[in-house]
Amino acid sequence: METTELLKRVRRIEIKTKGLSRQIFSGEYQSAFKGRGMSFSEVRGYQYGDDVRNIDWNVTARSNEPYVKVFEEERELTVMLLVDISKSSFFGTTKQLKNELITEICAVLAFSATNNNDKVGLLLFSDRIEKFLPPKKGRGHILRIIRELLDTRPKGTGTDIGMALTYFTNMVKKRSICFLLSDFLADGYEKPLRLAARRHDLIGMHLYDPRERDLPAVGLIHARDAETGRMQWVDTDSRRVRKHYADWYEKNLDYYKNSFQKSGADSMSVETTEDYTKALLRFFKGR
Repeated sequence: METTELLKRVRRIEIKTKGLSRQIFSGEYQSAFKGRGMSFSEVRGYQYGDDVRNIDWNVTARSNEPYVKVFEEERELTVMLLVDISKSSFFGTTKQLKNELITEICAVLAFSATNNNDKVGLLLFSDRIEKFLPPKKGRGHILRIIRELLDTRPKGTGTDIGMALTYFTNMVKKRSICFLLSDFLADGYEKPLRLAARRHDLIGMHLYDPRERDLPAVGLIHARDAETGRMQWVDTDSRRVRKHYADWYEKNLDYYKNSFQKSGADSMSVETTEDYTKALLRFFKGR
């Protein structure tokens, strides 16, 4: 994509999603994702009723008077966006491709986070790590995230969600809010998901096109597999073919739902024809 056109698209997305994040999601985001830990604030003299477990023995020994540590809730959070940019994400039969929907949702989440003074990071993956941006603050960083989402094309040919989760767990040590956005047309990620969910507040976002769920009967078509590039003739009038296609989709969807449920992580689904703002609001309020 040419630089001028890329900057125009970034600006259009910023205008649309920044407004949404301020008008709709600012309060909902803050309510849904409160500080999950306690950080040290100061020491003060011991008072009757203080928990003796909070006594700072080093300060107490130096001053010959009891002092306790005071803690406060961590307000600043880290938000990580793990985004599947495998070739199947560049698919769509409605007004939006899946990757366009993903970009807008990521922008809304990123601006909501930055309005709350939180850091935001980005991990793009296919069957390899395509790009990693460490968490930072600021409008400039958010605009870079949007540029990468718009302009990065995968070098990998498949999808490896487990690999991406393992990389994320190894790279981001501090507990974070992690949004994993994918069509989840893959399996084999249950164990890495479970490990990541133990350390982080993990949310799976399943983005899908309606034609991935139901293959229409439109006769014989010459179709190309988005990830392998293999071309083949498909008889969509065949009930057996359509059932096989639907079964494959349901198998991946069941694996996604069961894996997230077992791990204790949250999950949600958004169709490309759906108003994602309503879906996000329902999710935020549900927390």
